[in-house]
Amino acid sequence: MPLNTWSDDILIAELSDEPMFSEDMDGLLQRLEESVKSEESIPNIIVDLKSVATVNSSNLGALLKLRTTLGQNDRRILICSVSDGVWTALLATGLDRVFAFSEDVTTALAMLQLEG
Repeated sequence: MPLNTWSDDILIAELSDEPMFSEDMDGLLQRLEESVKSEESIPNIIVDLKSVATVNSSNLGALLKLRTTLGQNDRRILICSVSDGVWTALLATGLDRVFAFSEDVTTALAMLQLEG
């Protein structure tokens, strides 16, 4: 998974369909947990789903775990470039009311930068 550090406070994670989705999320969560343990700065994360056509329950669980970890450290997750298949799963599970979304990475960056 390409991880792009936009700034000290913003990380962009570009996810792909399975099986890479699960592997990439595991790596990202492990990286965050290590940062928390070592008391390093935790960034806000933009999750770019432009290459993801569908998600399963494990994928949604990983996104929720990421949201929880970030929230416990006063950070945010923004999900962008959501396909129709992913959006259908989010609506069916009610997670469309849990996560924050943006149309694309540029809009997500602007949202985070405006929030300061």
